[in-house]
Parts: sequence; C-alpha cells; structure tokens
Amino acid sequence: MEKSIKWDFDTCMQEMFQMQEVEAETYSPLALAYIGDCIFDLVIKNLVLNRGNKQVKKLHKETSQIVQASSQSKMMRVLQDELTEEEHQIYKRGRNSKTISPAKNQSVTDYRRATGFEALMGYLYLQRRYERMLELIKMGLDSLDNNEEQS
Repeated sequence: MEKSIKWDFDTCMQEMFQMQEVEAETYSPLALAYIGDCIFDLVIKNLVLNRGNKQVKKLHKETSQIVQASSQSKMMRVLQDELTEEEHQIYKRGRNSKTISPAKNQSVTDYRRATGFEALMGYLYLQRRYERMLELIKMGLDSLDNNEEQS
C-alpha cells in the first residue's frame, strides 16, 4: 500500500526555521490577538481573492470591511453562544486586556470585543485547531451576511 504524504505548512515551518512547539495557553491575550489578527486577515484575504481577480484597491476595500473591529464585534455577538467554556475564557481574557493603542474610528466596546475575537482566533491557530477556527469564522461571516440581507 502506497503511503500518502501530506504537506503540512506548520510542520514545514517548524523544521525549516527550527521553531519550538508552543503552548498557546501560556501566551498573553494580546500576543494571541496579535497572531489571531494575522490569521483572520489571511483567511479573509483568501476568501476575497477567491471571488475573482480584481484590482488590489478593490480587494483591499472588501477585505477591510470584514476585518475591521466593528465587523468582528458583530460576529462575536453571535458567536458567544456557540463557544465552549474554554473558548469563552480565552475570548474574555482578550476582551478584558488593556491595550496600549486607543481604538481608531471604532467604539471602545467594538475594539475590545474584536480583540477578544482575535485572541480566540490566535489561540485556536496556535493549538492547530484549524477546523474549529474556520467553523467559527464561517458562522461569524454568515451572521454578517444575514444582517446585510435584513437591512
């Protein structure tokens, strides 16, 4: 029987850069939000790009509308009921963390809720729980679509 070899980005990165395994629960909420912001942005950019080739300015505009704090905050309002106890604790740690930079063009509530969302995404990413991370992102995006349809 031939063995299938699956390329794994994380494994490849760990080997190439000699990275250590991480314990996500030991990271500060803002460190989790830091990587969570990046991974959420990457997921959204992939989804926007998948809709078709466009000018970069248009791709950026579509992406920015989704990754802004107010959109993440709306998503989080729906997702809170779907979180496990562990996920809710990570979200609350991120939401309640004291950030250095003030919210730019966003309410403090939206900014904090978005920070909690990003911390949760970062935590799930570092835990390699990609399917759960993507499931929550999909639920959140679906809720944004439903809100637009009702408007």
